[in-house]
Amino acid sequence: MAQEKITSFEVAKLAGVSQSAVSRFFTPGSSVSRKTADKVREAADTLGYRPNVLARSLITGRSRIIGLVVAYLENHFYPEALEKLSNALQAKGYHVLVFMASQTAGNIDSVLREILDYQVDGIILASVALSSELGGQCKAAGVPVVLFNRHQNDPTLTSVCSDNVAGGREVGRLLARAGHRRIAHIAGWEGASTQREREAGFLEGLRECGAELYAREVGNFAPESAREAARRMFDTGDRPDAVFVANDHMAFFVMDVLRFELGLSIPDDVSVVGFDDVPLAAWPVYALTTVRQRANAMVAETVSAMLAQIENPGTEPTQVSIEAPLILRSSARKPQARTD
Repeated sequence: MAQEKITSFEVAKLAGVSQSAVSRFFTPGSSVSRKTADKVREAADTLGYRPNVLARSLITGRSRIIGLVVAYLENHFYPEALEKLSNALQAKGYHVLVFMASQTAGNIDSVLREILDYQVDGIILASVALSSELGGQCKAAGVPVVLFNRHQNDPTLTSVCSDNVAGGREVGRLLARAGHRRIAHIAGWEGASTQREREAGFLEGLRECGAELYAREVGNFAPESAREAARRMFDTGDRPDAVFVANDHMAFFVMDVLRFELGLSIPDDVSVVGFDDVPLAAWPVYALTTVRQRANAMVAETVSAMLAQIENPGTEPTQVSIEAPLILRSSARKPQARTD
């Protein structure tokens, strides 16, 4: 025989408080006195009471659930960033529902339609874009959307991203000023705004120093594609003497090909620079010079933007760019100090 569900009225009676006090105690963001909280907690534990979150959402119109969509977790940057996002949202009383999607627009649209069925309070898209049709549906449903680590040419969308252009520019300047003459680039997925912005900044930095791009391949942010790109680019007699790889995840595989397959020395034969500064980049086995994505700052801006739109639906969308500093390690030659 199924046990009858304990109600908040029973908790209130045992605790000697009002039912509204019990409701406030279990409502994130509400306040009750410490004395009342202790009474309610003890009574709830004694009776085995748990609030019905779904029932409350029907009354309040808020599910306190944020849908989080990510296209892939192979890139070491995303597991850490998504953990920080989840923890930050939970600290604000929200639960996170994670959905995986591929890079194809059709798949992403399908996933977003499914998310809307869950009556989420907001959607964060990490490493994926949003079609204009789905953007309109989210807006019509009153569900705010924030893009994390992506920009999109849509002024109605809020986005939070590193300053990829400035980061790429610093890489171009570094390699040119270090005396490299055959500077190459292994690009990521060309449909990503991060890739386009990083490469645009990189080329700008080269031009500022009177240099130009020597060779280019596409690694699609994928390990095997990055390996193949490195083999095509460096297994020749006129190989590059420096390469900017569009993210750290690919750069590790590129470095492995250069050292262990082609017998090249880093940085004596070739300098390698990445982008993200994931924890593995600092390991001595790679000691990767890279551009740091400041995950804590990006997460803080994303959560702030999301909550602002949930609590004040008329909030204007913003496009936030977070400073991305260049981190110098030993995988790339450094410019020589001027003596004049």
